[in-house]
Amino acid sequence: MDSCSLEIVNWRNHQETLKYQFDAFYGERSTQQDIYAGSVQPILRHLLEGQNASVLAYGPTGAGKTHTMLGSPEQPGVIPRALMDLLQLTREEGAEGQPWALSVTMSYLEIYQEKVLDLLDPASGDLVIREDCRGNILIPGLTQKPITSFADFERYFLPASRNRTVGATRLNQRSSRSHAVLLVKVDQRERLAPFRQREGKLYLIDLAGSEDNRRTGNKGLRLKESGAINTSLFVLGKVVDALNQGLPRVPYRDSKLTRLLQDSLGGSAHSILIANIAPERHFFLDTVSALNFAARSKEVINRPFTNESLQLHVLAPVKLSQKEMLGPSEAKRARGSEEEEIGSPETTAARASSSLKFSPLQKLSGMDSAMLDRLLSLDRLLASQGSQGAPLLSTPKRERLVLIKTVEEKDLEIERLKMKQKELEAKVLAQKTGDSKEKENSLTMPQPLSHHTVTVTKPRKKAVVMPLQLIQEQVASPNTEIHILKNKGRKRKQGSLDASEPKEEDEDCWELQISPELLAHGRQKILYLLNEGSVRDLRSLQRIGPKKAQLIVGWRELHGSFSQVEDLEHVEGITAKQVDSFLKANILSLAAGQGCGPS
Repeated sequence: MDSCSLEIVNWRNHQETLKYQFDAFYGERSTQQDIYAGSVQPILRHLLEGQNASVLAYGPTGAGKTHTMLGSPEQPGVIPRALMDLLQLTREEGAEGQPWALSVTMSYLEIYQEKVLDLLDPASGDLVIREDCRGNILIPGLTQKPITSFADFERYFLPASRNRTVGATRLNQRSSRSHAVLLVKVDQRERLAPFRQREGKLYLIDLAGSEDNRRTGNKGLRLKESGAINTSLFVLGKVVDALNQGLPRVPYRDSKLTRLLQDSLGGSAHSILIANIAPERHFFLDTVSALNFAARSKEVINRPFTNESLQLHVLAPVKLSQKEMLGPSEAKRARGSEEEEIGSPETTAARASSSLKFSPLQKLSGMDSAMLDRLLSLDRLLASQGSQGAPLLSTPKRERLVLIKTVEEKDLEIERLKMKQKELEAKVLAQKTGDSKEKENSLTMPQPLSHHTVTVTKPRKKAVVMPLQLIQEQVASPNTEIHILKNKGRKRKQGSLDASEPKEEDEDCWELQISPELLAHGRQKILYLLNEGSVRDLRSLQRIGPKKAQLIVGWRELHGSFSQVEDLEHVEGITAKQVDSFLKANILSLAAGQGCGPS
């Protein structure tokens, strides 16, 4: 229809059409550059802000998803164009003199029959998908290759693409038998204080197409692959529906594909879905299915946020002491001289101060002094052994930083709790002082005479809702009793208009008390409506909707009039339980004179 909408014939009623509205629609004359520049290129800038982005190609088999993502040497697809622009952006933003230093890494994997396989290292086997404490999805053991230019990307990507599983079917000679995911990470480190760190991830996903095995002719292994593909795409649809409906549980874990895309579908990513459709008639139902999925996916709302953290100032280069730069033999001689001077307290204090100055344990100065002395002595002992001993802080750099950060956070938390405790103590002390002053003042002032106040609780009012016409008739006949709906198990008063004394009864359930004459009168009116009333008249009754009203009129035309109200059980779709609830809902109001029928 235009650049944002399309129209297709309704397969259930060929006189109608189905209209769809999207962010962009690209027809047969659109080029790869049009698709990339119109939908994909604008989201690349978010990666430099520490946010995630994902691009998914979805559609039936043979619709051109792989061509859209990879393209050809003459018409490159989304993946090569995105990598070329992203590397150019990182070179400009990470140049000398800029506040941030940037680095780019890539990983390439496929999901084949619910197995996560590393295409850069096919021998690694099935990998597991994990989730860190921040909710980010990660794959331990997945190969990461640093890239600084597009030539580096081609050197890793082209051989890995040949490792992807493909197969021939009746619809496609090189049909993708797996979901391919290219993961590009952009790491940023601030060159000056406060040394912030950012990480942005770009998912470029070529989904395998949904397949109809009757048309593809899949057998054996191809049939098993098709089952795994269709199952994962079905779970993808369930996830989208759950996100749209706001369900408490979203079935991400039902498939490896949705588990991997958890933070892209309903989390922290700018997501772009490219739905490939085919105009041929034999792809009609697949096209409708793809359009419906794309329309539902458009309703999902993601909330991107910046993945930023602070780099600890201890990461700055630390100058080593003269002792730490000595070799093993020189360190042994230095240790001997230290043992000779161990007797004097001045040397001990100087050694402790120098150790605190140069030791990596200086951030732990807030702990107990005895424990710190033992750690420092152990540090010196291990350092003096040279290559034969293990250094104290031989843990990986990342774990060491996490430990130091945890200690600092604990120290800050302790200080905050101490300040809060002091504030609470001051408040309690001030309150005690105020209470004592009020007590002294109360003792000096004369006390008023004590008196008792008697409060009388008012009786609870009770309201009874009754039809107006019934009340008028009963007012006309003062000896007629008013029958109301009572709750058994509670004490209710059953009164009459002649102001007789109320009686209290203990009952156990709800019951309707009504005179036989009124009951017969109500049933007569209901039967009259069932035999003579139109669809509109029947809909005026409670528990009768438009569908049941049409069923009653149709049954009446086929079988004649109803002899009694219970004949409603013979109408298709109406049960005896529904007839009973229908009588209870209508008989009181009709007996009182409300509704249609003879007076």
